[in-house]
Amino acid sequence: MSGKPELSVRQVLNMSVGFLGIQFAFGLQNANVSRIFQTLGAHVAQIPALWIAAPLTGLLVQPIIGYASDRTWGRFGRRRPYFLAGAVLTTTALLVMPDSPALWVAAIMLWLMDASVNVSMEPFRAFVADQLPTTQRPLGFALQTLFIGIGAVLSSVLPWMLARFGVANIAPPDQIPATVRISFYVGGAVLMGSVLWTVLTTHEYPPERLRRFADSPPTFHRLDVARAWRPGVVLLALGVLGIGLIRHFALDRQLYLLAGGLAAGGLLFLWLGRSRSRGMLHQVMTDLYAMPPAMRRLAWVQFFSWFAMFALWIYTTPAVTAVQFDSSNPLSSAYNAGANWVDVLFGAYNGFAVLAALLIPRMARWAGLRWTHVINLAAAAAGLVSFVWVRDPHWLLLSMVGVGFGWASILAVPYTLLADHLPAEKMGIYMGIFNFFIVIPQLLAASVLGVLLHEFFHGDAMFGLLIGGVSLMLAGLCTLRVGEPRAGGLAAAAAPQP
Repeated sequence: MSGKPELSVRQVLNMSVGFLGIQFAFGLQNANVSRIFQTLGAHVAQIPALWIAAPLTGLLVQPIIGYASDRTWGRFGRRRPYFLAGAVLTTTALLVMPDSPALWVAAIMLWLMDASVNVSMEPFRAFVADQLPTTQRPLGFALQTLFIGIGAVLSSVLPWMLARFGVANIAPPDQIPATVRISFYVGGAVLMGSVLWTVLTTHEYPPERLRRFADSPPTFHRLDVARAWRPGVVLLALGVLGIGLIRHFALDRQLYLLAGGLAAGGLLFLWLGRSRSRGMLHQVMTDLYAMPPAMRRLAWVQFFSWFAMFALWIYTTPAVTAVQFDSSNPLSSAYNAGANWVDVLFGAYNGFAVLAALLIPRMARWAGLRWTHVINLAAAAAGLVSFVWVRDPHWLLLSMVGVGFGWASILAVPYTLLADHLPAEKMGIYMGIFNFFIVIPQLLAASVLGVLLHEFFHGDAMFGLLIGGVSLMLAGLCTLRVGEPRAGGLAAAAAPQP
């Protein structure tokens, strides 16, 4: 057997261009959806629940798409059909959402947008692992991070730039400002163009050839799931107990999502322990139950990292507009100026992430991948916590330096550590399962953050960012449990430069 041939930098760039459009759409969503919801009448306490569609959709879509793409082969290859289908659906949502006539329509468009983005995004991770030899995977994931940063910078600052050029930044009640609407239209065009570029300029190895490469991880043997009932019983008991406590003490209804999720997970593991099925659900649950040890440790790192990022995305707009711009009225000029400044801040942290993507390989050579991730997560935690004390909005740009380095590390380092432990024929499904630990913390955040702020912090959105900072500290501590790659792998991770 021979290893995969190395690709030119241009070929690796072509593989990653589609992420520019995906992140352009994702950046518009992160920076503007809370603003759209508030403009259409949502209160701060309702925002987490309205965002719930995004992570819930990812939880359902990503493993399905990963499973399906592992088994797909046709004219456009294995992963590329999903890139294209997701781009078409996401573009549709981008064009419709800013013209939503009511809050419920905007919530549905968020669901469609996030489902469609996941259809494209999950196979992109597996695409890099499929096409590149072990020595080039750090380069592939770093270039993805580079394009993620560029797309997010452009999408985040676009409403602010349009306002600077005289486009109306204030609209009548229940209407979205023109700066936001035009930005979403531009986002649709960028998304389709960049994904088409990747689809038309790349090729894929057929599955049978992929399995023959020497640098592909070995196939896993059949897994024993006879004891899957044990975590099932624990999760089901916790879920039922939670539902009972919520009803007895009349707790916030958003907590039903958390309790119901625990119960549903428990039932699925109980079913897995007794089922003789060989279908998709059985395969997904089997691979989830028997994750490789490295993946289990990285799952906790991802969990706390993405809990923090979700807090950043949903609470930065209400926090900054209320504290640094002294307005919570979406119809006021101060609020809309603050919302535009949040776009700039989001663009800034993504811009710093571009710089970090270039520096992380050098940091890995100096400190190792594990300590590189710890350092970057600590910087991000400091950036989020600083929001509580900073009052001049311009100084928040300094806070975004830390957030940007942490974000770049979150997008690249865990996948670099994980890819070498996964079998080639299951790369898609395992990447989808790994993304559970991106989605589950967002569901948890949507369930509990609103309740925590209401019960303990008088509904102050700024404390949502503080909680996010603490979560990033926990992610850093969990990273210390992750093993460092063998010397060859570390050298490979440090050597390539985008």
